[in-house]
Amino acid sequence: MWKIATAAALIAALTALPAPADAETGRWTAGWASAVQQPSADVWYPTWAEKGFADHSVRQVVRVTAGGSQLRIRLSNRYGGSPLRLTGASVGKAGTGAAVQAGTLRPLTFAHSASVNIPAGGQAAGDPVRLAVKPGERLTVTLYFQGATGPATYHNLAQATSYRATGDHLRDLGATAFAETNSSWFYLSGVDVYGDAAAVATFGDSITDGYGATQDADDRYPDALAHRLAGRRPVVNLGIAGNRLLTDSACLGERGLARFRWDVLDRSRVKSVIVLEGINDILLGLQEPTPCTTPAVKVGADDLIGGYWQLIRAAHAHGVRIIGGTLLPAKGYAYLTDEAERIRDAVNTWIRTSGAFDAVVDFERAVADPADPDRIRPGFDSGDHLHPNPAGYQAMADAIDLRTL
Repeated sequence: MWKIATAAALIAALTALPAPADAETGRWTAGWASAVQQPSADVWYPTWAEKGFADHSVRQVVRVTAGGSQLRIRLSNRYGGSPLRLTGASVGKAGTGAAVQAGTLRPLTFAHSASVNIPAGGQAAGDPVRLAVKPGERLTVTLYFQGATGPATYHNLAQATSYRATGDHLRDLGATAFAETNSSWFYLSGVDVYGDAAAVATFGDSITDGYGATQDADDRYPDALAHRLAGRRPVVNLGIAGNRLLTDSACLGERGLARFRWDVLDRSRVKSVIVLEGINDILLGLQEPTPCTTPAVKVGADDLIGGYWQLIRAAHAHGVRIIGGTLLPAKGYAYLTDEAERIRDAVNTWIRTSGAFDAVVDFERAVADPADPDRIRPGFDSGDHLHPNPAGYQAMADAIDLRTL
């Protein structure tokens, strides 16, 4: 049964594990990352997650924000009901669509084996691969599953096109075999790069995940932030659309308080995190529940503030700097009520004035309509009065004082 855990239990869970040795002593840095979810029926877009794969090659394109001489990929079977057998994998620099640039394709190995078994609930890191990358370059990762996988651990709202082909096409440079497309990522949870800079994590819900951004254009707010930083600091996106801070969902991710540890604190060399989460707790707690939003738990400002304190303590226990983001204006959104607006205002006042976070980024004011500050500026509105469009995401990134990171 999904429920809000006690504060003591959550703090213990968040702080129990030490930071990985890589994060403190090595030079592996999180260069790209994705927060994984439980496989479910279609949520935002049609997905292959519920059925999984059998004799399929799955080709996924990601943009790294770190530069370095080597890389390694990370895979997750966190929500698998049985061990996952990966028959083989490859990586290369992305060409057009599902194509790979000639001369860049590399086989991937795991403990020097071409295949790997990942236990249910487990993860795997590939062996280092010599493939020099620059910040902003796109990589193509291809996974081949000869046998049936069952439902797939995935990330639903990728805002990027993934490709599928029947049979083993790990070594294909061309895109011809990859005729099927999807808008989710599957099993792929990270790309680490061997370089110099420590990473910035962005943690939150659909506004971090990039709902309203352009498919395959990398114009979410974390992308715009990475562009501003120009490789001096990598930026990884750990948003999940629909996610709540305090309450689990069967198809919108585990609560932020639980996943903060494995999505942020366990990443290689993450030294700062920007938190923007809580609007779904407010809005969904006041609506009739759906299969994805059950339970509909009503929360107040004090509940969310208590949750933020737990994130702050956990981040500090791992030596991670934590920046609080104010909740965006939502006037005109179909499900916004007067009560929800009062809670949002109270939360934002606390974020700005409490001094609890190491720094604050005022996302609300960055995208607000000067003529009506409770409403998102029309030029920044994706159309639903809640999610920004690419111009709004750029304004959010521009509002971040880079010195606070």
